[in-house]
Amino acid sequence: MKEGYKQYSQRGAEKKTNSQSSEAPGKIVKKKDLQPENQREDENQRDDELTVLDEKALLQQCYTSKPYSIQHSIRKLEAEDVAAERKKQIVVEQVMIDQLSRAVISDPEQNGNSDICEKDPILPGLRTAPLRFRKRTLHETKIKTRSTLTENMLSNKLRFDGRLISRNGRDACRELIGFFFVCDKSLTVYEYRQFGKNRTNALPFIQKGVYSYQHGPRKGKKYCLSCFYVGADLTFLSSHHPGLPESMKQKPVFTIRVTNIDETARSFLKTFDVENEEHPIKQEGDGKSIFRRVQDRLRGKLSKRGVRIVTGLGKYFQELDKKHNGVLTKADFKQALKVFHLEVPEEDFESLWLILDDSSNNEIDYMDFTRAILGEMNEYRKAFVRKAYMKLDYNKTGSVPMVDIKKCYCARKHPQVVAGNATEEEIKSSFLETLEDACSNPNEVLFCEFEGYYEGLSIGIMDDEDFVNTLKNPWGI
Repeated sequence: MKEGYKQYSQRGAEKKTNSQSSEAPGKIVKKKDLQPENQREDENQRDDELTVLDEKALLQQCYTSKPYSIQHSIRKLEAEDVAAERKKQIVVEQVMIDQLSRAVISDPEQNGNSDICEKDPILPGLRTAPLRFRKRTLHETKIKTRSTLTENMLSNKLRFDGRLISRNGRDACRELIGFFFVCDKSLTVYEYRQFGKNRTNALPFIQKGVYSYQHGPRKGKKYCLSCFYVGADLTFLSSHHPGLPESMKQKPVFTIRVTNIDETARSFLKTFDVENEEHPIKQEGDGKSIFRRVQDRLRGKLSKRGVRIVTGLGKYFQELDKKHNGVLTKADFKQALKVFHLEVPEEDFESLWLILDDSSNNEIDYMDFTRAILGEMNEYRKAFVRKAYMKLDYNKTGSVPMVDIKKCYCARKHPQVVAGNATEEEIKSSFLETLEDACSNPNEVLFCEFEGYYEGLSIGIMDDEDFVNTLKNPWGI
């Protein structure tokens, strides 16, 4: 860390020397002689320079070494695979129990015995008595199963893992496992829940049914096999699912992001899926190209200052969100881009806005806007961010006290500590200072703030494994 500060000060001194040598000797530039264009260039130059918080945040990118030995890594992966397979097996068994049609047990002689039963003396008013006092036969018990699906029909299914896109940490960390059934083009999503240490259960999160897109260029189209891939967004109306938590009912549409998929089953089912749609929608392709063009334009500005800009935008949007509904107007977003010196051409901004504001109500969710202009981590990286946060938030409340962060963060394997250039306390202090700056409340860390911190850190790390090590080393996951 000291070496980093030394290099930073040397770069500042070199910039100052170069600027002085470029001026003519004896020429004094007065403040009133500066033109507005020069003032804007100076402001942009100051914004491009790294601050102390940027330097401290970049120290987290040094965690690129592998935290475990090869043998330890293999054992850890095997244990995680066994635990994940056990979860999926529990959910699959529960789905089969809930969806299979169950045969009604019947007695062939019950009709012949019904006459004998009618001759038996029955006390007056006993027919309205509770069932335990009544003389009943199987013929009087009418059982109807809700489903007519057989095991062969349900076996042709595609399993996928998902997560809720939400600022609420409790909802974002729910473990969702979904199934798409080819026989009737229906899907269902279950949540894996753990109660205590030994009790687990799989509960329906989205009931089985045929659903369609509720947002975006595919709005109104029913889900088919080609809609399921890693990174796909499945949108649902919250009003159609009364069992949702109250935090999700506040928005009319909620989104489930596909994080993992059974590729073997998908390849097998593609050969039998008649309505397989592989061709992308042109409007969706144009939207992705616009997003990519805007993100490439801002990538250079974010490479070293990603943490400060991403977390700063999040705090800025929260302050503007007076109604606490997560949506802002076009004027708010334009002002935010101006404040953070994120120049986007007017034509690209208007095209981007038309894609995001498909309902034409002049308001969009600022999470969608941030992902559109800055991009986001891939699902492989996000999985480890959620894993680290779930380890900290063991009660699944959606927020972690800063005291717990201080206890769990370990800087023993930081390269600066290993080389003897800094102490563990100095590295920990630098991390806590940058994290506290990213939080609206310095005493606790919300999931969206924790994710935003590593979202900004991820921009400057090209290799996925290097980024994963920045989470494995300090958090021990």
